[in-house]
Amino acid sequence: MVAGTTSDAGKSLVTTALCRAFARRGVAVAPFKSQNMSNNSMVCADGAEIGRAQWVQALAAGAKPEAAMNPVLLKPGGDRRSHVVVMGKPAGEISSKEFVGGRTHLAEAAYAAYDDLSSRYDLVVAEGAGSPAEINLRAGDYVNMGLARHADMPVVIVGDIDRGGVFAALYGTLALLEPADQALVAGFVVNKFRGDATLLGPGLRRLEEIAARPVLGTLPWRSDVWLDSEDALDLESRRAGTGGALRVVVVRLPRISNFTDIDALGLEPNVDVVFTADPHDVADADLVVLPGTRATVSDLAWLRSRGLDRAIVRHAEAGRAVFGVCGGFQMLGRHVHDPNGVETGEPTSVAGLGLLRAETTFTTRKVLRLPSGEAFGAPASGYEIHHGRVTRDADATEFLGGVQDGNVLGTMWHGSLESDALRTAVLDLVARARGGSFAPSGVSFDAAREARLDLLGDLAEEHLDVDALLTLAEHGVPAVPVVGPYA
Repeated sequence: MVAGTTSDAGKSLVTTALCRAFARRGVAVAPFKSQNMSNNSMVCADGAEIGRAQWVQALAAGAKPEAAMNPVLLKPGGDRRSHVVVMGKPAGEISSKEFVGGRTHLAEAAYAAYDDLSSRYDLVVAEGAGSPAEINLRAGDYVNMGLARHADMPVVIVGDIDRGGVFAALYGTLALLEPADQALVAGFVVNKFRGDATLLGPGLRRLEEIAARPVLGTLPWRSDVWLDSEDALDLESRRAGTGGALRVVVVRLPRISNFTDIDALGLEPNVDVVFTADPHDVADADLVVLPGTRATVSDLAWLRSRGLDRAIVRHAEAGRAVFGVCGGFQMLGRHVHDPNGVETGEPTSVAGLGLLRAETTFTTRKVLRLPSGEAFGAPASGYEIHHGRVTRDADATEFLGGVQDGNVLGTMWHGSLESDALRTAVLDLVARARGGSFAPSGVSFDAAREARLDLLGDLAEEHLDVDALLTLAEHGVPAVPVVGPYA
């Protein structure tokens, strides 16, 4: 298990790196995360919905993504409730009050999925969630030490040195664990280190002395390794800031989902991508993107409260380009109807921005599929995850399951911009709206993703003790002492 001192410490990255490194050595390896709390998800070939991070980790491992790799997915719909996906299918909701004692059925599903997965692979690399030292949640935990205890699984704790305080975070995480949990902690990994490695040495040696566990590696800080994040904390790292020829402004919605849709734009050398919640940033944008959201109605109200609705309408009326994906597309239509309270908990109907001739009605049945087709003469594919059903006007121009009206585009297909020819065509439309044109860059999204996975594998081999980690996986944790208040 790859655990972490905090969210965004680097658990997903290290898990992905190890999946690629182990697979290169001929090990049949699979990723696993008992419970993922994320609005970034993906549809597998069999129609199951799992966390985007586990989907990419499966690619790194050379394994076919499946529901068992992320048996429980919680999709926050508000501060106190989440929509639940179990084994890839919708399974109701859960409230914050149920987080300690009300998830027994989810734990059972997670353990059964892990047991099944581990019976079919040589090695499973499990990613923890948040921190194992969240002692207020330990009684109901099945994603950190609860899973480790279930499977007698060695645990490595990752700390982010770029945040500061990494030695205290690593030791403190270990020391707060009860003795039976500490017995499964095999060592530490330091992530995002910058500078002279010799300056880090005395701290690492002292940590090993007082924790009685080795530091199994120090990964360097790299700006080019983020990939398919599950966590909105990662949005700041997605400021491309290249000073490119085209400026793309992505509205950072409170319940933003599947913002990995923007990754393909960030790869283009002549495109500058910025996430924002400020209407002033819209004024000089070439393209405004309204991404997906897990709460279309409430995020639309938030948009209006900040004046972003007026800024987007002015942008479109000036003939500049707007691109909406799923919930973002639904906001661009005339109305959003939720007669059964699927999103809001009560019947609701609100006006959209009126830029596209379409209306959305939420239904209880969720659509999960992998569509393909073409637009602007270019082949395209993507994935659909939504409760909303869109009705287009009879004379409206269809665009990838959505609508096009001049330079305003709306699609229900997440991931469509990963299709290289389509992305080039969309950016050419954006450039022509400003009186220019966009020359194909030759960037291949699939090749870039594969290169990043290989880079992660290279970093693991160079900076982590992969042999020691494989030994731990095969033989378990050697006898280690209890430290901290339980000693």
